[in-house]
Amino acid sequence: MSRGDREAATGILKGSMRDNYTEHGVDEYYKKVGATYRNPHFPGVKNCLFLWLNRRPHVDSKKFMVFDMACGSGEATVAVMEWWQAGREAHKSHQGDHEDDSDTDKRARPNSSAKARMPPPIAPDMPVPCILAADPYTAQAFHTRTGLYCHPLSFRDIAEGKLPEIASKPVGAPKSNNSSVTPSPESSMRGHGHSPPADELQVIEMVICSFALHLVEKPSELFALLWELSTKARWLVILAPHKRPEIKDGWGWCKWDVDTWSECRMSDPVGELLEDRVHCRVYRSLNT
Repeated sequence: MSRGDREAATGILKGSMRDNYTEHGVDEYYKKVGATYRNPHFPGVKNCLFLWLNRRPHVDSKKFMVFDMACGSGEATVAVMEWWQAGREAHKSHQGDHEDDSDTDKRARPNSSAKARMPPPIAPDMPVPCILAADPYTAQAFHTRTGLYCHPLSFRDIAEGKLPEIASKPVGAPKSNNSSVTPSPESSMRGHGHSPPADELQVIEMVICSFALHLVEKPSELFALLWELSTKARWLVILAPHKRPEIKDGWGWCKWDVDTWSECRMSDPVGELLEDRVHCRVYRSLNT
């Protein structure tokens, strides 16, 4: 299985991703289709993320930082931004109806699954999501779809401590405090051999990895990646058409039951989300 395993879609050479990987290999396949890649599971990805974001408590922070890791053509980024925009519209509608503040903050539990995915009203004091994005193959597809930029970072790069700059900046764009210097793409990655500014040390609110983390096949490499992320991010959200990869105790994360809003055992199937055959598992960092 893989980033998408349904009928052929834009950027997918064959309907079966297993066949694509067997014939071309993972690296060569994404080199061939990276510019036009699309994940046909987007409806399920979007629904899962809407449900997760609705349940996540509001965090009082200057930045709402979201790292779309192995971002593909931006399915997770699009979902997060659509959720935020729908929540802002809901807030404006409530204000227009002259509803009081206590009603604005209520989070009802509707019976309808469609209503359960409706974002709560988002007040102006909640910052716009600040997207970080990385993918070694699909930068063009991501930019075409979102208008944002992603860095060509691999899982190994991230495990070694590298992180992308904010996705609204082109790769290699000058820093705002020194526009006379144009750094290389490598020097614009945080964690690349220098101490980042104080405002860049803020914890990333969540890392989202959609239809890709199972491609890290060696447990040692997966451990290195997840441990590094656990020192920089508060939440890890994994979306996949299955329940791989297996994340183990001692890797810097605990599994989170989004129904009871509490920690659960790694092996427990409870508290997960399933929408349109897309599984969503959430983990909380033990290191931030």
